[in-house]
This record gives sequence, C-alpha cells and structure tokens, in this order.
Amino acid sequence: MEALTPSLTVIPRPEHPISRANISPNAVSVLYRLHHAGHRACLVGGGVRDLLLGREPKDFDIVTDARPEQIHHLFRNCRLIGRRFRLAHVRFGQEIIEVATFRASSDGDNEDDGVERAKDGRILSDNVYGSIEEDAWRRDFTINALYYDIANFTVLDYVGGIADLKAGLIRLIGDPVQRYHEDPVRMLRAVRFAAKLGLRLDPATEAPLHHLGHLLAQIPPARLSDEVLKLFLGGSALQTFELLRHYRLFGWLFPATERCLNHQQQHYPKTLLIHALADIDRRLTEGKPVNPAFLSAALMWEPLREQQRRLQEQGLDEHEALQEAIDLVIQAQISHVALPRRCNTLREIWEMQPRLAQITGKRPLRLLTHPRFRAAYDFLVLRTETDEQAASLADWWTRFLQLDDAGRVAMTQPVKGKGKKSKPRRRRKPRPVASGDSAPSPVSDI
Repeated sequence: MEALTPSLTVIPRPEHPISRANISPNAVSVLYRLHHAGHRACLVGGGVRDLLLGREPKDFDIVTDARPEQIHHLFRNCRLIGRRFRLAHVRFGQEIIEVATFRASSDGDNEDDGVERAKDGRILSDNVYGSIEEDAWRRDFTINALYYDIANFTVLDYVGGIADLKAGLIRLIGDPVQRYHEDPVRMLRAVRFAAKLGLRLDPATEAPLHHLGHLLAQIPPARLSDEVLKLFLGGSALQTFELLRHYRLFGWLFPATERCLNHQQQHYPKTLLIHALADIDRRLTEGKPVNPAFLSAALMWEPLREQQRRLQEQGLDEHEALQEAIDLVIQAQISHVALPRRCNTLREIWEMQPRLAQITGKRPLRLLTHPRFRAAYDFLVLRTETDEQAASLADWWTRFLQLDDAGRVAMTQPVKGKGKKSKPRRRRKPRPVASGDSAPSPVSDI
C-alpha cells in the first residue's frame, strides 16, 4: 500500500452523538478494564459508524495497544483465535466482544514488513503490531476506520471517514485494486455496505468490481459461507442480490444459479429469488428469525429442478431423480460456498416438497410432526408466486393448518365419487359350526 501521511481530525464529545448509554455494557466494561490497566482502548469499525448514523450496531469491536497475550491475562473469559489476524474474544454469555491489537502499516512492495502474502498478493498472516495511526490506514473503508476513545469520549478520524460519511460515500483506503487483491472478500463487503447503508460506492472503489470477481475463487468456501450469511441476512437481501449481479460477483458464489438466471427465458428463477429475498427482508424487519437453510434452498432451487429434469429424461423416476439431483447440486455448490451446518435441513426442505402433495389419509398428520415441516411449508408458499400447482397445494395446507384435530382428520378423507373406485367388500363365508357349538346370534356380531 502506498505510504500515506496521517491527518488526524478529533471530534470532541459535544459535537458527535455517540453515548456510552448506546454501547453494549459489556463492551464498555472491556474498554474501561483495558484503560485502567494502562492501555489505550477504543471502539472501532461498524459500531462507531452505525452510532454516528443513528443506527443500532449489531456488534461492538474494540482495538487497543495491548498485545493478545496481555488481553488474555486481563480477562478470564477470553480466548485467542485466528491465524491471519490474532484476535481476542471476550465472552459474556451469548455476547462476544472482539478485541484486536493495533496493526502496523504495511507496504505491499516490501517483503520485510512482516506480513505473509501469497504470490497473488493475498494477505495470509498479519500479526505485526503498531500504533493507532498505522492501524487506521490498514483498515478497509474510511467509514470503518473511525475510533471512539474511551479516555476522553472523542471520535478520531485519520482517513477522512467523517467527510465520506456525510457525503454518503463508501471509499477504500489506499489503492482499490491492490486492496481487493490483498483480500477479495472486500468486494463483497463493499456491496454489503452499499446495500445495507444506502450509500454510494466511490468511483475508484467501484470500478474494479466489474472485472475482479475471479479473485473470490481463491477464498476458502467456509469463509465465503460466513460472508453469504452477512450478505443476505442483514435486512437488505434483495438490494444486495441485485448489486452482486450488477457487478458480476454473484456467479462466483453460486455459478449454477447464475447459469439458470442467464438461460431461463421466462425468468422463473429470478422471480422466485426476488420473492424469497423480499420475504427474508420482511421477516427480519418484523423481528422474525430466518433459517439459513431456507435461503440456501431458494438460491439453489432452479439448479435442482434443472438437474432433476435432466435425470428424469435419462430414465430415473421422480423420487430417484430428486435424490440424485440434491446430491449433485450440493456437491457442486460446496466447492464454492460451504454449506456444512445446514445441508441436512436444506435436503429436508427440498425432499418434503413432493411429500406435501400427498394430502389424503394419515400422511398430512404425520408431516405436521416433522421438525422441518414449517420451513418446507414456507418454501411451498414461496413457490406459489411462480407455480400454479404449488399455489393450490399451499392453499390446501393453509386451510388445513387453521383447523382443529377433528377438522384435519375430516379434511384428509377421500371425497366420495372421486379418485379410484374402491373394490367391493368381499363377504366372508360363514364359519362352519362345530358340533356342540351354537351358531352366533346376529346381536352378538354387532
């Protein structure tokens, strides 16, 4: 990275809206313990950015001049993680406060700066520590390089982040092409922030996105799995999807889905995805949970259907084709974005779609007890936007769920006169009466 001269802007407490009352008490506790131990401690990144924008931060990250081992010594509820960047996680029940040490400035052309790089420029390890000024220039975007100093409650800006925040701009710190090569995930972060915050990408930051998507192939599928959840479960899934396709990044995450989006003349999968992502945004806005498997099922539904059709044309029956198609689609996808924790749920959502068409006898009652029934039903409802058969099924299940037990039993009985005619009941021949026995009376048979 090109060496840059820090130019510090200090915003005193009366001139910014950040208050300790709006910061997690656990984060405040960590800040003060570091401060009282003689270390510099600041809130940094998205927490500061969101507080300045009047938004509620999702998490609070802390940066300090204390080394990881010193942080670990101060907090019994702390563990050290990470290879690329050594971090301390201080746990308070379900909440984790992430604490990092100030990193030193780095020059991409200097092989002796202590940063381990791959031949393509990606940073593999970066545990060289420095000052807060150097740390600011090592961060990705200017709006994420703002510090809230617990010592005097000031906001510190070394990179022009306040000006960009006021202008509504997302700007990379340093040369954008070099920064994307150092960590290609920054391209996804740029899109995520643009969609989530409603900000514009600076032209220099935006331009390389159109032709650097191939760099994402270098990122481990497990790491991309985490990024996909952040992209689509942050409350702006639909806008994020549209931006990913605009910058030709989506295909490097879900190549089979991208091929379907490009080849389908009637845009069925796009319509399905739009409704799915809009529904996810709505649920998150209402404070409702979203199963990540539901997202995956929607993202890969059309590749599954296409693969199943192909296998049926080769002679497999519907059930066999579905099972093999699920295996093929998942195996192809996990080489790009890992799906380890939700593969079973994803399978069950897909496998239950044909089972939801079985609406007579005891089958619907048994399906109600399936742990994935609700997710499968929700996915069926999603399919109604593009599938008439799914629409009639979803209507049946919706009415079925509104009934009591007796009503459900009645609703699942075959309608007389429809369907297969039942065979006439064969009359049993009377059992011969043994000697000494009396024939059974008609009353005793009733």
